[in-house]
Amino acid sequence: MPQGKIVKALSGFYYVQDQERLVQCRGRGVFRKNKITPLVGDEVEYQAENDLEGYILEVFERKNELVRPPICNVDQAILVFSAVEPDFSPTLLDRFLVLIEANEIIPIIVISKTDLISSDKIRGEVQSYAKDYENAGYTVLLTSTVESTVENDLLPYLNDHISVFAGQSGVGKSSLLNVLRPDLELKTNDISSHLGRGKHTTRHVELISVGTGFVADTPGFSSLDFTGIEVEDLSYCFPEMRERSSSCKFRGCTHVKEPKCAVKEAVEKGEIPQYRYEHYLTFVEEIKDRKPRY
Repeated sequence: MPQGKIVKALSGFYYVQDQERLVQCRGRGVFRKNKITPLVGDEVEYQAENDLEGYILEVFERKNELVRPPICNVDQAILVFSAVEPDFSPTLLDRFLVLIEANEIIPIIVISKTDLISSDKIRGEVQSYAKDYENAGYTVLLTSTVESTVENDLLPYLNDHISVFAGQSGVGKSSLLNVLRPDLELKTNDISSHLGRGKHTTRHVELISVGTGFVADTPGFSSLDFTGIEVEDLSYCFPEMRERSSSCKFRGCTHVKEPKCAVKEAVEKGEIPQYRYEHYLTFVEEIKDRKPRY
């Protein structure tokens, strides 16, 4: 049986990309019985007499699954944050990074609009932040508003992967995608505008081919709370803490008040930036204050 990837789901139809062929499929009744809902990003086996009358027979195992946006098998998240206009926000970036890490998706940090920096002080601050995140183990790309730099810097990372774009609003996510796929003609601040959403059209996720990869056409993460993340899991979402946790005196150390904590020692030595640790403590309190769900 042929196999392919679901690149769009709309009104009960699933559009399966099989190399150059796009096949409109319905899910088999067995999915409803087993409570399986095919998602954009799913690798599936299908049967089709023609391009308009196919059936999905099997959904293969997923490596991850996001609820908002509803998509699965995401390889990486392109987190776009601007150097200026709006100013770079490490607090918001750390919040995104925790959510991405918790879903076992590889984050790639893009700091855009670097050519619009007007002072040496701000340039130095942005470069210092970029170095901190690189030292933590992240890939950081500094891009300008010049189109050629976007293609040269970003496109190689998108090839052969499923990527989602997320980040601050107004940072140029649509502008980046417009450079990579000019035919989309995305309006600024609306990554999904090319779907022609009107009053009666439903919002949906779609995978757009960019280079030899796919980019999810979605506004990214619509919720930035830490539902599902427990205090004991949080440090695993900070790579520089994750790698030091085994050196703490106490197993299950939360790196808050425990003695002989390798993470706190690394903060004191300047090996972990103070602001990253402070964000971690803020997130710990936020998770503790979360109202229990019954």
